[in-house]
Amino acid sequence: MTTTTTTTVRAEGLRVRLGRGRRARTVLDGVDLDLGHGVHGLLGPNGAGKTTLVRVLATLVDPDDGHLHLLGRRPGRESDRREVRRRLGYLPQTFGGYPRFSVREFVEYFAWLKEVPAARAPLAVDHALDRVGLADRADSRLKELSGGMVRRVGLAQALVNDPELLLLDEPTAGLDPEQRVDFRRLVRDLSADTTVVLSTHLVEDVAAACDEVTLLDAGRVAWTGTPTALADLGGDARADVSAVEHGYTAALRAHREGR
Repeated sequence: MTTTTTTTVRAEGLRVRLGRGRRARTVLDGVDLDLGHGVHGLLGPNGAGKTTLVRVLATLVDPDDGHLHLLGRRPGRESDRREVRRRLGYLPQTFGGYPRFSVREFVEYFAWLKEVPAARAPLAVDHALDRVGLADRADSRLKELSGGMVRRVGLAQALVNDPELLLLDEPTAGLDPEQRVDFRRLVRDLSADTTVVLSTHLVEDVAAACDEVTLLDAGRVAWTGTPTALADLGGDARADVSAVEHGYTAALRAHREGR
């Protein structure tokens, strides 16, 4: 497990409510986080609040309550928010592009949005495309690419500014098994000097790529620890269920039973 004295993300008592009036619902309910360099998995069932939490960390959703510091800044202040956005990368769960853009044009556009210096941008774009295995498709139009390739373009735009905080929401959706292995290797390579938050419902991605796991359930933190500790919670796994999957189920059950 990666150890560090650097705290990139600190959240205390985060609460988010969506909707209005009687239809309003609490999506995050008192979430605490303290994340440094390394790969941090967000795991949980559908509706647990994972995507909302990632959007809060991406400064796209303001919490209704609680305190949040990102990269030493308070994103509630406009000047700090702009600085944080320069220094983070974000791949949303639903990623679309401009179909007539070439791969290179699209990643160049995001380099501009993130204020990558013009003199450095061409090299930054080439490096990002090379990291995700798309250097040979740089001049292809997005509309010509498969879903998995478009997903990799999304990862390239998240990496183009060499982010200190990288937020990935269901990043392996649409990738084939070989591409998923390559993705996990890339994430591990990044983790030495980057804080990576990987939100997924795929337990095997967490087991293979993450240093730490935060398990969310109904908007609350149900469990935190290492993938090894999560696997240990399950005891002897059945033949049809991995140890980490079995531990995940055990942790959810314990949380719901108040243990």
